[in-house]
Amino acid sequence: MPLDAASKHVAPQLWRAATGGGSNYEEARGAESSADFVHKIRLATKELREAHFWLRVVQRSDWFRPGAVDRLVDEFDQLVAILVASARTAKSRAS
Repeated sequence: MPLDAASKHVAPQLWRAATGGGSNYEEARGAESSADFVHKIRLATKELREAHFWLRVVQRSDWFRPGAVDRLVDEFDQLVAILVASARTAKSRAS
């Protein structure tokens, strides 16, 4: 990424959200109850949604060649869908 003001703002936001999603997922794997698992998966989902947002900002910028981050955007979209489904399944099993 270039070292302009916008990318200096976006890069740390993207890094924090993407790594936060992963660390929250790991926390969910060690959950103490179904409710704790659902809560932590939802936190991970929120972080990954934020990372997805920042990736779309990068995607629409002129910082990389066109299409360079399309695969990452798609991967994050899929990760969010997986975690949403996982939380839904865990919640329905706990009921």
